[in-house]
Amino acid sequence: MAALHHLVLPPQLLSCHGPPPLLRFPRTPRPLLHLLPRAAAAATGASAVSAPSDAALQNFRRWLSTHGADTGAVSPAVVPEGIGLVAARNLPRGEVVAEVPKKLWMDADAVASSDIGRVCSSAGDLRPWVTVSLLILREAARGGDSLWAPYLAILPRQTDSTIFWSEQELLEIQGTQLLSTTMGVKDYVQTEFDNVEAEIISANKDLFPGNIAYDDFLWAFGVLRSRVFPELRGDKLALIPFADLVNHNGDITSKEPCWEIKGKGFLGRDVVFSLRTPLEVKSGEQVYIQYDLDKSNAELALDYGITELNSSRDSYTLTLEISESDPFYGDKLDIAELNGMGETAYFDVVLGESLPPQMIPYLRLLCLGGTDAFLLETLFRNKVWDHLELPVSRDNEESICQVIQNACKSALAAYHTTIEEDEELLEREDLQSRHQIAIDVRTGEKKVLQQINDIFKEREQELDDLEYYQERRLKDLGFLGDNGEIIFWES
Repeated sequence: MAALHHLVLPPQLLSCHGPPPLLRFPRTPRPLLHLLPRAAAAATGASAVSAPSDAALQNFRRWLSTHGADTGAVSPAVVPEGIGLVAARNLPRGEVVAEVPKKLWMDADAVASSDIGRVCSSAGDLRPWVTVSLLILREAARGGDSLWAPYLAILPRQTDSTIFWSEQELLEIQGTQLLSTTMGVKDYVQTEFDNVEAEIISANKDLFPGNIAYDDFLWAFGVLRSRVFPELRGDKLALIPFADLVNHNGDITSKEPCWEIKGKGFLGRDVVFSLRTPLEVKSGEQVYIQYDLDKSNAELALDYGITELNSSRDSYTLTLEISESDPFYGDKLDIAELNGMGETAYFDVVLGESLPPQMIPYLRLLCLGGTDAFLLETLFRNKVWDHLELPVSRDNEESICQVIQNACKSALAAYHTTIEEDEELLEREDLQSRHQIAIDVRTGEKKVLQQINDIFKEREQELDDLEYYQERRLKDLGFLGDNGEIIFWES
């Protein structure tokens, strides 16, 4: 499976005030995964995901059986995605296909009971993913002596996740939000590695022999990012051998859970992870699940190394912020906070869908000034957002149109290809997987940016037809008719 523990990071996305950052590589790449039994998969070819040998798969099956895993309904096998679960017989919808006992999980309890449990607990408040990553690296270092050796032997050395892309491959997503997010994630992992390398790894060479490098730690992070079920996050973080081999199918749209943790045996004391098929599956076919219906293509590429041809997966995050140099900064911030927002706001715009409802009022607030600044007075504080949900003035409305159009043009200029050029590239049959992912993501982003630009361009052409605050106020006072005519009151 390519599933995931979703890492929450401060968004490093495009601000409407300028283009995305240029591509930068702050560190020289180090040798990959010298610690592990197989060499890293090459980044060239159809996919960087390597398939395990038949002998490794047979050893893995024996290991599962020996330790009480119920895997009779499906079998691990080499599939186009790398490795997956193939039905051993016809399976009806909802059939349990695997049950994995807790003793095989790699989680916080496994860390605590392992020989690195003491050093991890004494290191202070380590994040769960960091401790489980250290467990993966410790068990990999133990080789055949590890309980999890047969499982670790079938894991891919890389996926097509953008965290594993080369500098040359990353150039294909130049200008995208995915690039800045990828680099942010790698920097985050580097920071965590620097901390544990000094405090735990180097200080305990008996537990971590050899030269464990950043790329080893990044590999362990990538394993968790791509294989942990989304709901198993935080303190619940758990890597479930065998169940994590199930692959993603975008045609599955049900949000019904396909797994549960339950008790078995006497008084239900034996905890197992139970996986069900969400669809009817014929013998010899692969069992699939839906990883996450809410992720964009950029998120799928970052987490799992996949994309979908689905417009609802194409999105772009506009980052808007109240400038500290704004003379009305304090008032605007106060208004934003009173309405559940802040100095910075993030708006996810999806291809073919309407703009987020709070985006336009927030934009009007950002651009409020001049003769419209009276709305920022304390007198209007509790009602100003209601006014911002409708056009305030022609100048204000024109400003938001120009701000967004300029931002879109700036962002589009940062890409090295056009939408038309990318669509021509997608027609090629010799595209490598990572190149296709790059094209899918950047094409989707550009289409959304073009959509946003077109919305505000059209709005700018309708400025003379809009009704603004002053007209609405005069109507409320009875000084303006429904057709805009001035009403004169005579004695």
